[in-house]
Amino acid sequence: MTRRSRLSRSRDFDAVYRNGRSVASRYLVAYSFRPTAEDGAGARNDARLGLAVPRQVGDAVTRNWVKRRLRAAFGAASERLEPGHDYVLIARPGLAEAVENQGFAWLAERVEEALAGAVSADRDRAA
Repeated sequence: MTRRSRLSRSRDFDAVYRNGRSVASRYLVAYSFRPTAEDGAGARNDARLGLAVPRQVGDAVTRNWVKRRLRAAFGAASERLEPGHDYVLIARPGLAEAVENQGFAWLAERVEEALAGAVSADRDRAA
């Protein structure tokens, strides 16, 4: 996953939170938003990801470990995602322990489920 495919600006996160749709599970909250030209987004062919991993997840080392795992899981799922969407994944407390116990494949499945749910909620809103 390249740096270009990451959300980094506060205004990008705010746009996803304000205009996107979310789906929550026990360990993740996923937001999805497809910016339009009116939102200042040019024609993009890639999905972008923003991560929010609060302190309740663990210390700095644990939070960075969770971020690396989430980026890798997003990269694995990105080929099946719609291009041009912005996504934000919010980790909930207990995710780090669950990933350690269940493994990376489990996390990749949870991320893919969350992103698919957020996209379908975003589609339902647009329809």
